[in-house]
Amino acid sequence: MPWLLPRRVNPGAERELERFLGELAERLADPATDRRLLVREILAQVMHGTGFEELAERAPLAALALDPANVTFEAEYYAATDQEKFQRVKPLLWMWKALDQTPLGQSVHAGVKIRATLAPFIFKRVGKNPKFFQNVEFSVGYNLELGDDVVVHRHVLLDDIGGITLMDRVSIADYANVYSHTHDVREQADVTLKHTVLGTGVRITYHATVLAGVRVGDDAMVATMAVVTRDVPPHAIVMGVPARVKRIKERPDCPYCNRGEPHPAERVERLPDRKGNPDFPVLRPPGFGVRLP
Repeated sequence: MPWLLPRRVNPGAERELERFLGELAERLADPATDRRLLVREILAQVMHGTGFEELAERAPLAALALDPANVTFEAEYYAATDQEKFQRVKPLLWMWKALDQTPLGQSVHAGVKIRATLAPFIFKRVGKNPKFFQNVEFSVGYNLELGDDVVVHRHVLLDDIGGITLMDRVSIADYANVYSHTHDVREQADVTLKHTVLGTGVRITYHATVLAGVRVGDDAMVATMAVVTRDVPPHAIVMGVPARVKRIKERPDCPYCNRGEPHPAERVERLPDRKGNPDFPVLRPPGFGVRLP
């Protein structure tokens, strides 16, 4: 018996959803499309059953809340954010978040398809068949790279401001956190951006945390509640706070192990560490300023 079972919805509903997604993708692919106007119109139709202009006359506060021009994201307040890139993706991030709170977004069938349609217009790179469940959070969106068949479950935080790469078949379980920025222990405003990589087939389980700049090797698994502070080797299972290797998966057919070659995740060229706050331009070594007992 397969692990996942096929599920269908009413054929009429499926046709309407496919029509909507086709039109959405076509309009987003058109450079002439004003994403702000498109998003506020779609949200007005989905959430209030009327056009945006009519809603603005009848319920101005409701309309105000739907327009991306009237909201701010946390990333907009950070010096590390590329404001030009962020303003390009901001309307779509707002649409993603807003639709997650509607019956349409809460449906697995519709919600996953809507997010898969939006993903290529938000993220840096998107492979085949991305699957996002509801209430996933991003820092900026434009620094996230996805391989094929990536699955991200509910309430996950992907802090991609410094760059996150999720390779093929990465699976991230509910309430996990993946970071790509860190703060100096002496000065909270001293921010360093670090590229984080999750290798092919990596599993991040419930409530686990991967800190900035870590490379989790191919086929590795991060156990529930673990906090990963350093690179994880391929096929390892790490547990604890801080996470340590507790098991190694038996993979006698692994071609890279058998040939003594680097695994794909080990060949990903990570971005160099960068400073996120111009007031603190100097890169310090890890742990700088910490006095050990």
